Amino acid sequence: MRQLYALIDCNSFYCSCERICEPSLKRRPVVVLSNNDGCVIARTSEAKALGIAMGAPYFQVRGQLAQAGVAVRSSNYTLYADISNRVMRVIASMMPAIEVYSIDECWADLTGVADPESLGRQARARLLQEIGMPVGVGISTTKTLAKLANWAAKKWPATGGVVDLSEPARQQKLLRIAPVSEVWGVGRRSAAKLASLNIQTAWDLSQFDVPTLRKHFGVTMERTARELNGVSCLSMHDGPPPKQAICSSKMFGRKLHEIQPICEALASYVSRAAEKLRSQASLAGGLQVSLQTQIHNPDMPRYSNSISVALPTPTDDTRDLLKAALEALDQIYRPGYAYAKCAVLLMNLSQRGEVTVDLFAPAPKPGADRLMQVMDEINQKSGRGTLRLGRVPALPGWGMRRDMLSQRATTDWEELICVRG
Repeated sequence: MRQLYALIDCNSFYCSCERICEPSLKRRPVVVLSNNDGCVIARTSEAKALGIAMGAPYFQVRGQLAQAGVAVRSSNYTLYADISNRVMRVIASMMPAIEVYSIDECWADLTGVADPESLGRQARARLLQEIGMPVGVGISTTKTLAKLANWAAKKWPATGGVVDLSEPARQQKLLRIAPVSEVWGVGRRSAAKLASLNIQTAWDLSQFDVPTLRKHFGVTMERTARELNGVSCLSMHDGPPPKQAICSSKMFGRKLHEIQPICEALASYVSRAAEKLRSQASLAGGLQVSLQTQIHNPDMPRYSNSISVALPTPTDDTRDLLKAALEALDQIYRPGYAYAKCAVLLMNLSQRGEVTVDLFAPAPKPGADRLMQVMDEINQKSGRGTLRLGRVPALPGWGMRRDMLSQRATTDWEELICVRG
């Protein structure tokens, strides 16, 4: 039986979430900003047509957005996470098996489905009707080809948002016109390097000499080329390998001068990094803490510094990580500066069960593993930050600046959508 995959990807996910809860935005271009309203991270097709670039600093395009009547919203992560969960539940109820790939896309295993294109169109119609979320559906015999089919489904409206690329003739037709930069796994630098080898399209990549690809780009690019040729190298739940380092960092909502609020912020970032660490069943053998003032303000004194420390024994206990991070912060903090950002980087990661225990290292705290597990379970069920370290305040003064934040209409009783009749 031939293997068949579908990639279901939400269109302009953050912007679509805003439109779901605010119908007046459906006929207006919309952009969503990053943390602290820094830069554009999501755009509707109408905003793209106005020339608003992804990553454009908000202060630079503020006038252009206002003049064009573009609706601007701060990132509402609570809303986005809830709508994502709703989307995934609908897809899971219709597909034989799914693999959630990110907040706005998932893979589906359609092997054995009699009419995969029809199922894709049914899923698309149901998501639009029940949730209001527009999606594109790409179907093919490998994950890489399905991803490319999804790109085609979004690029050409005549497809109706669904492209079935399971037949070799259709695969070749799309490969010949798709830029190599649109192939899953080909980044900007890789695309430039491929161009130097005269590889301009997905077809060029699929037909290139495989040993040469492996020599210049490694096994990942070789695997991509084979997938473009219909050879499945990635099965369901074949995700990327565990991260070798985990970073948590944000700009403060306001400049901080005293060490106490910086310690609170650092505690929040360490907690988030530790959650990511445990989610991939890893342990950290060391960490790095960095602190800096604003870089682009010539009128203020500048200072930046970082320090790396080795942990006595690899751990995923938030308390141990925070203790080491706070001691490191105390060594690099200097009074008299207006700090804009701090960061924590967990390093020297290893998987559980791979570490040889040091007989002379301090013994772990009794019940630490179970405590962290319960803490993560509660926060996953009731919302991030429901259970947190005492160092992290509920309403921090240094929190993100989100001046254009929409309502959390699907998760907060006080912010439900009101309809007047």
